[in-house]
Amino acid sequence: MSKNELITRAPGDETLRPAMEALAERDPDIAIAYEVCGLPPIRRHEPGFAGLIRIMAAQQVSAQAAQAIISRLDAALKPVSAEGFLALDDEAQKQIGLSRPKQRYGRALAEDILAGRLDLKEIEMLDDEAAAAALMKVKGIGRWTAEVYLLFALQRPDIWPAGDLAVQVAAQKLKKLSERPVGETMIALAEGWRPYRTAAARFLWHMYRHPGVPEGGF
Repeated sequence: MSKNELITRAPGDETLRPAMEALAERDPDIAIAYEVCGLPPIRRHEPGFAGLIRIMAAQQVSAQAAQAIISRLDAALKPVSAEGFLALDDEAQKQIGLSRPKQRYGRALAEDILAGRLDLKEIEMLDDEAAAAALMKVKGIGRWTAEVYLLFALQRPDIWPAGDLAVQVAAQKLKKLSERPVGETMIALAEGWRPYRTAAARFLWHMYRHPGVPEGGF
């Protein structure tokens, strides 16, 4: 089965339907794209160290490479835990596919959790910006990682990863823009999608990979 067939046959995430229908009602461009692409597939990370280290492992690599790394990580650690990660030596982490920087960042994350410097249960109680700021205090966690954790692990409903390349490319196609939107343009573009920006971001990731989307957009 091809990657395109897997995308089109993957079950849609029904929890997103109310938000997607609200977005389609207020934004004609989303309505057109939603008719073609349908619901984004189910995608979640578990909260805690396991979810965060998987997200960190996926940074700056292709989706295919990220999945391979995560699969090897899951096979090496059962369960994936801060203690287990610290027990892996450099060679074991290299075999998983983690670069030297990611090895350092993963160990820093594990050490911060075990030392109590990062309390992920406490972060669940914070508002979006405060939670992101707390996560970004950990070496190797930038805004993208923090936002993806809030979006996929904590299931926050109004997270907008404006710096994500795939989201930017899909937004350019959705809105038929001459240039890929970045920075303040991306933030402004999503203002009308509050309080459903998580659903909008997940739809744009879905649209980015969907074979039914024309090269130049709809």
